[in-house]
Amino acid sequence: MKVIAIAAVTAGGKTTVVHEIKNRLPRTAALYFDDYSFDGEVENFYQWVMDGADYQVWDLSPLEKDILAIRDSGRYDTLLLDYPFAYRNDRIKKYIDTAVFIDTPLDIAMARRVLRDFQDATADEIRGDMEMYLIYARVAYVQMLKDIRPSSDYVIDGAQSLESIVDEMIKVIKSSA
Repeated sequence: MKVIAIAAVTAGGKTTVVHEIKNRLPRTAALYFDDYSFDGEVENFYQWVMDGADYQVWDLSPLEKDILAIRDSGRYDTLLLDYPFAYRNDRIKKYIDTAVFIDTPLDIAMARRVLRDFQDATADEIRGDMEMYLIYARVAYVQMLKDIRPSSDYVIDGAQSLESIVDEMIKVIKSSA
């Protein structure tokens, strides 16, 4: 079984791409980073970046346990990890066969996040979030571009259509066999 890690900034398309690939490739399982709570999980990303962006602070043992269970089940040919760290966390990197970074421009990711997360928000709430993004959160997005993009095996243009991204991802998956 091959394990493909798919990273992107928040709202960069990871989950949507994983769902589409699962629909097109039989015997494919998926794990989603956002479905977990981890010991050591960072709450203040601005401070985490200012302190050196240590990807080891997360205790990813629950994710590791699920990777091993899926691998050992023998039911799947591919495991997709909707996972933001590529090879940067030592506990998980040993299981990854290929890491892909969906390089979604920050303006597109921001627009998607606002459309997804602020459907019922007031204009003041959206403005407040934009201010927090500019002051505190943007540094974490930029840190991913500095750390995760260059440590990935493949970089896919996240400004492409969903169909093009999925087609490119499937080629990557098939070539890593």
